[in-house]
Amino acid sequence: MFYKTENLRTDEIYLQLRKTQQGDVEKAWVPAYHFAICLAATDEVVGKCDLRIGHNENTYYGGNIGYEIFTKYRGHYYAAKACELLFQLAKRHAMSEVVITCDENNLASRKTCLAASCEFEAVVPIPVWHDLYHREHHRETTCRYVKKL
Repeated sequence: MFYKTENLRTDEIYLQLRKTQQGDVEKAWVPAYHFAICLAATDEVVGKCDLRIGHNENTYYGGNIGYEIFTKYRGHYYAAKACELLFQLAKRHAMSEVVITCDENNLASRKTCLAASCEFEAVVPIPVWHDLYHREHHRETTCRYVKKL
């Protein structure tokens, strides 16, 4: 089910697999990869990202890709570069598109989506039953971006 990931690298960064997670039907979670984003020159960890494989109602609101760049490393487009590597992995799983969602007020994340050539689809309401609604202090909407692969 999970593929080898050693080839997820550029001259600047690489993704180091930290764990894989099987899907959970009860929670409507799809299988996922979790990575550290590392600098190729120094092996320094600059952030983290994950790829959730497949689509369901959860990924409609929460997306297939999540990322975080640690504060001191921001401004170098590492998240967008990591997304490009995750797109390669998603293709190996025969995904025809990936979804990235973010808070409307998260300008950095919105810029990352555009830098990764994702198309803005819509601002969608988050249902009360979804984790994002509760985890993010009753966040009511999310911006939905789509990348066709």
